[in-house]
Amino acid sequence: MSKRRSKRLRKKLHIGEFQELGFHLSFSLKDELDAESLEAFIDEFILHAIENNGLVFGGGFNEELNGFVALEKRGSVTDSHIAKIKIWLDSKPNIINIKFGELVDSWV
Repeated sequence: MSKRRSKRLRKKLHIGEFQELGFHLSFSLKDELDAESLEAFIDEFILHAIENNGLVFGGGFNEELNGFVALEKRGSVTDSHIAKIKIWLDSKPNIINIKFGELVDSWV
């Protein structure tokens, strides 16, 4: 039995019309990079593929980059955001095994 919640509470709980969607992302690098080059690559990824598209990324790199992508402000990631990340990743020949997860609730 679902509870009836006020609009204010639904907004606070990020449910109903206030649900926010994001997705899991992972990929590997074809060639191993030294620590300095890897840090520069991750900085480039975060700046150009994530932040420039109004997104945030939480995760890490251990043999592969693995994390969760969500919208920086209130709202949900769209297919357009995913397409922009895919274009950026596809433009890098050293990136392999790219996996985009389904859109899921960012707050679960």
